[in-house]
Amino acid sequence: MRIQVSRTGGFAGIERRAEVDTSGRPDAHEWHTLAERAVAAGRGTPSVGVPDGFSYEITVDGRTVYAADPRLTEEQRKLISRVLKEGA
Repeated sequence: MRIQVSRTGGFAGIERRAEVDTSGRPDAHEWHTLAERAVAAGRGTPSVGVPDGFSYEITVDGRTVYAADPRLTEEQRKLISRVLKEGA
């Protein structure tokens, strides 16, 4: 499974992207479960956030959903954080 996250907005407006490929990872099942829940709660169109808040584009195996602060679900928050931290 390929999981991509793009974060835009914030005070400085700097875009950040990262990707994780779960193939061959020992924790792949955990990633899959988290990704499926995060995508299920996402929107099909870009979300309207708050001024200086972050907006996110989450793509899992070609399916893209959108989310924005402060309305992220716990699963979206965890997935975004992990991908931006561990991804390339």
